Amino acid sequence: MSVKSLIINPGSTSTKIAVFEDETMLFDKTLRHSNEELAPFDTIFSQKDFRKKMILDFLKEENFDIKTLDVCVGRGGLVKPIEGGTYKVNDALIQDLKNGVQGHHASNLGGILAREIGDELGKPSFIVDPVAVDELQPIARISGVPEIPRNSIFHPLNQKAMARRYAKEHGKKYEEINCIVAHLGGGVSVGAHEKGRVIDVPNALEGDGAFSPERAGAVPVGGLIRMCFSGKYTEKEVYRKFVGGGGFSAYLNTNSMMDVMKMVEEGDEKAKLIKDAFVYQISKDIGAMAAVLKGKVDAIILTGGIAYNQSITDSIAERVGFIAPVVSYPGEDELLALAQGALRVLNGEEAAKEY
Repeated sequence: MSVKSLIINPGSTSTKIAVFEDETMLFDKTLRHSNEELAPFDTIFSQKDFRKKMILDFLKEENFDIKTLDVCVGRGGLVKPIEGGTYKVNDALIQDLKNGVQGHHASNLGGILAREIGDELGKPSFIVDPVAVDELQPIARISGVPEIPRNSIFHPLNQKAMARRYAKEHGKKYEEINCIVAHLGGGVSVGAHEKGRVIDVPNALEGDGAFSPERAGAVPVGGLIRMCFSGKYTEKEVYRKFVGGGGFSAYLNTNSMMDVMKMVEEGDEKAKLIKDAFVYQISKDIGAMAAVLKGKVDAIILTGGIAYNQSITDSIAERVGFIAPVVSYPGEDELLALAQGALRVLNGEEAAKEY
């Protein structure tokens, strides 16, 4: 029997929704929210009813009978560190999403909206592989400064979905393979997946690993300390240099790989250097993750929006292809990944986890 799911993926100025029947998308919509519409709301949580009404109004406009839904699935937000998987949206999860236990972000509304709509229909609600997934092995948490342990913030939803896709295409389960997944987007993350767990991954948000279109990645610590105490910048300004204003944005005044490649094609030597440095750093991270996995790597998977650029993926493959076969799955189908997470539970392939 087929499963109909409502998928809810809230962003800062939009709410992406879709309805799936099993793994087939019936329709989707990105509901846009202007600054003027959001201005009256003091908190992310206070936007709940506004966004919920837009979702239900759209489904009504599509003449979709929400009573035919079997499950509601929301994007996981900044919850406490948890292992990957599909989680029931229980009261404890709602409380942490509402209170922003690791921070307030629009994605926190995903589970809240899924639970509320699901409860009204008498249907289950889930979140799947939220950004707070943390499966690091103990040795990976040691940073060299006891007060600053390494932690896990990356792109688990897409990374795990692509690893599962590779495993399925090769007649195996995700829990049976070792692979390295490089998510290449506005932020980048390179994870070592060992038998279904991401045992090491640079912190994609707060300055670890390769730089990206708008994040600085790891930088020399001495220079950072001197910048912080120079008196030239506030804490907020320094943070902006590293998150949002770093990487390609800092060097080339654009966060678009398409713009960078156009500059390269037009003979811009600086753009070529920065593009090559990006490839170089991603390849170094992949090499590091190969060491984490002791060289036992079934595949290196390149995904995210930048993976659409074949010259980038070919350049990475040239450097790391000696480690394992390199496979490219461009883009990030988060809506499908959320639907698949619920399907695995409802079809009995895995058990829903308790938060």
